[in-house]
Amino acid sequence: MSANNSRRRVAITGMGAVTPLGVGVEAYWQGLVEGRTNVVRMDPYFDTSDLPCQIAAYCSAYNADDHFDKKDQKRNARFAQFAVVAAREAVKNAGLDLAREDPWRVGALLGCGIGGMDFIEEQVSVLIHKGARRVSPLLIPKIIANMASGAVAIDLGIKGLNASIASACASAAHALGESVRVIQSGDADVMISGGSEAALCRIALAGFGNMNAVTSRNDDPLHASRPFDAQRDGFVMGEGAGVLILEAFERAKGRGATILAELAGYGATDDAFHITAPDSDGAGGAKAMALALEDAGLSPEDIQYVNAHGTSTPINDRTETLAIKAVFGEHARRLAISSNKSMIGHLLGAAAAVEAIATILTIREGVIPPTINYEYPDPDCDLDYVPNVARRSRVDAAISNSLGFGGHNGMLLFRKAE
Repeated sequence: MSANNSRRRVAITGMGAVTPLGVGVEAYWQGLVEGRTNVVRMDPYFDTSDLPCQIAAYCSAYNADDHFDKKDQKRNARFAQFAVVAAREAVKNAGLDLAREDPWRVGALLGCGIGGMDFIEEQVSVLIHKGARRVSPLLIPKIIANMASGAVAIDLGIKGLNASIASACASAAHALGESVRVIQSGDADVMISGGSEAALCRIALAGFGNMNAVTSRNDDPLHASRPFDAQRDGFVMGEGAGVLILEAFERAKGRGATILAELAGYGATDDAFHITAPDSDGAGGAKAMALALEDAGLSPEDIQYVNAHGTSTPINDRTETLAIKAVFGEHARRLAISSNKSMIGHLLGAAAAVEAIATILTIREGVIPPTINYEYPDPDCDLDYVPNVARRSRVDAAISNSLGFGGHNGMLLFRKAE
C-alpha cells in the first residue's frame, strides 16, 4: 500500500515485555545494551538426554505467583500468562485508563506461532498412560493460539476486535502491521498488539532439532546463538512476549500521551518457495522491506538501522543479507544491522514484538544493541552487524525484519514521532 497523507497516522504509546533477559521493558533493554544473554541448559526443567538441542533462552526471572492467583495460573497456559503480563505493563506505560475508554473501540491482535505445545505434550502423556478420562478439560483452551489475545481481553475488559495471527516467526509482525490497518480504517482507536510464545518442551526441541533448525552447541550455551557469524549452526529457541499499544496519532497527542515512535510502514509478502527455507535470492524479504518504505513514504537512504531477523541459521542470515543489499544498494554498507536473537534466542511467534520494542528504544535512546558472539566474519554476510558492543548512534528511522517458515515475511518501519 502506498503512503497516503489522508490516512490516520499510528503512534506507539506503550510497551510491555517478558523476555529471557527479565520481566519488563527496562530489564529487557538493559540486558540488550549490556550484551547479556540467558541461554541455559534445560536439564533442570525436563529430560534432555536424548535431544539434539539441549539449550534454550528461558524466562527464568518469570514467576507466575507474582502476577496471578492459583486459579488463573491453572486456567491460562504459560504463553497466555506472558501476554497478559506484557499487556498490563504496556497499558500502564501508555497511561491508558481503560475504565474511561469505550471498550468496543479497543481491540487486541496478538501473534502466536505454536500455542500451548508444552501442555499438549503433558496431556498426550496423560492420555497414553492414564486414559482419555484423565485428560484435562482445560486442554483445548490452554493450547489454542488465540488464547493469548483472549486472555488479554478478559483481563483488561476490552471488547473490540480480538484475534490471533499465526504465521510462524512473522506472526507478531503481521499482528502489529494489521493493527495499523485496523486503526487507519477507523475500526478502532486503540489496538493492543504484539506476540507471545512459550514452547520450551521436549517435543518442540526434538522437532526443531531433527529438522536441523536449531544449534547443537550444547556445551557452550552462552555462545550458541551467533547471527551472521561464519560458525553459526542454528537458532536457539526462546520464549516470552512483547505487547505494544497502538493509537491513532492525533488521539494520542490529544490526550497528552508520550508518543514513543510512529509505526509508519508495513510490508508483507510470501516467498511461495519452500515449507521452511527462504528463497535463496532473498526476493520475498526484499519486496516486503520495499513495501514498508513505500508505505511510509521514505527512501532507503532515510533508514539508519535494520533490526534483523538474524536467526543464526546458515541460510537465513545469508539470504537476509542479500535482501538488505537488494533494497538498500550502496546504502546497505552505511546501515547498522543487529540481531537481538544473539541474546534472547528466537521467540518464534513473539520474536517480532520484542524486536519491535528494541527497535523503538534504539530510536528513542540513540543506542544500537549489538550482535553478540560475532567472532568469525562470513564473506557472504559482509555488512555492519554492530559486533559484540552496543553503539551510540542517532537513528531517526529503522526497519525491523521478520521471516517465518512457510515463506512469510513481515517488515515494520518505525520512525521518530515528529
